[in-house]
Amino acid sequence: MKTALTIAGSDCSGGSGIQADTKTFAAHQIYATSVITAVVAENTCHVRKVEPLSPEIISEQITAVFEDIPPHAVKVGILPTREIVAAVADKLQEYSMPHVVVDPVMVATSGPLLIQEGAMQAIVDRILPHAEVFTPNLREAEAITGLTITDTEDMKKAARRIHEMGAKYVLVKGGHLPHDADAKDILFDGHSFYSYTAPRIQTNSTHGTGCTFSSAIASHLALGQMVPEAVSAAKQYMTGVITNAVPIGKGHGPTNHFYEFYPSWE
Repeated sequence: MKTALTIAGSDCSGGSGIQADTKTFAAHQIYATSVITAVVAENTCHVRKVEPLSPEIISEQITAVFEDIPPHAVKVGILPTREIVAAVADKLQEYSMPHVVVDPVMVATSGPLLIQEGAMQAIVDRILPHAEVFTPNLREAEAITGLTITDTEDMKKAARRIHEMGAKYVLVKGGHLPHDADAKDILFDGHSFYSYTAPRIQTNSTHGTGCTFSSAIASHLALGQMVPEAVSAAKQYMTGVITNAVPIGKGHGPTNHFYEFYPSWE
């Protein structure tokens, strides 16, 4: 059986972070392991508090997984402090982790900043070079590159600039692109651009979509697909989980990770 590891935060409301990642792995029939980097007190309306774990226990969790159940792919989510970034980067180097998908989590869907000052630059310096696929949304791509992104050409410029920083593939997600009827993502491998387009779905069920998308990519990489095909399959999965979401909570509700198995959740 294929296995995958998520290194991310815990979302007590179940829609993002570790919870979204392990659901996504399970939906792809992959055994999920997890390393918690922070406990996030949040729900569909807002984030109440982020409590980072110690770098030591994060390192020990990674060691515990790799010495017994080495994963076929790794997804990296929220790394809230520079010290945690350093601990995870050291382990990425130690274990030469395969198929690393990095989702550079900065802000929650509900708006607040989730990482401490200096953590994003540390991610760029220490984590990004290990990424097979780096998956920023528009706000994250702007923060990393200093560019203003308003259209597809801007997304390509950002992808090219981030690739120069060390990622093998860069996927700039355009779900928040204004005045665009479709949800378009741009993948860059250093030579060619790939475009992935799906109809924009009018819904409030978008909690954890970034986590879910990156975990779906990791899932397909673990199953043996090449990156462009893995992104395409993950994009199709995202359309399904959003389209079939059941309204839960009072704000931005979660997606339906298991819609293919439980189509009657209505």
